[in-house]
Amino acid sequence: MTPPTDTPLLGIHHVAVIGADYARSKAFYTQVLGLRVLDENYRAERDSWKLDLALPDGSQLELFSFPGAPPRPSRPEAQGLRHLAFRVAALEPMITRLAAAGVVCEPIRTDAYTGRRFTFFADPDDLPLELYEIG
Repeated sequence: MTPPTDTPLLGIHHVAVIGADYARSKAFYTQVLGLRVLDENYRAERDSWKLDLALPDGSQLELFSFPGAPPRPSRPEAQGLRHLAFRVAALEPMITRLAAAGVVCEPIRTDAYTGRRFTFFADPDDLPLELYEIG
């Protein structure tokens, strides 16, 4: 199959995450990572919360709660989404912010292909998250 020469895709609108403990996940993404709340809705028919969070570039993260959702099978090499990476201008300020909240980051690594630095950490449900330095 020949790849198309252009695409109508403009970027990623949102990424969706299901948390085991909605309040804990909401606090992590809003207070620890500092994402801004756009909208929050409780869907009684599903006994589920949906929280829309904004990133500075206009993309969004959706946080859901679903009763009895199964845990992720393995970290991070299960099929499907491997990890979610956030762009940062510099790693150290965000690593310091995470450490102050009790979040442990892996040692900083350098991408062998781009020369950019990055590190991994986990959200409260052990979802693998990455900080990728662009600045």
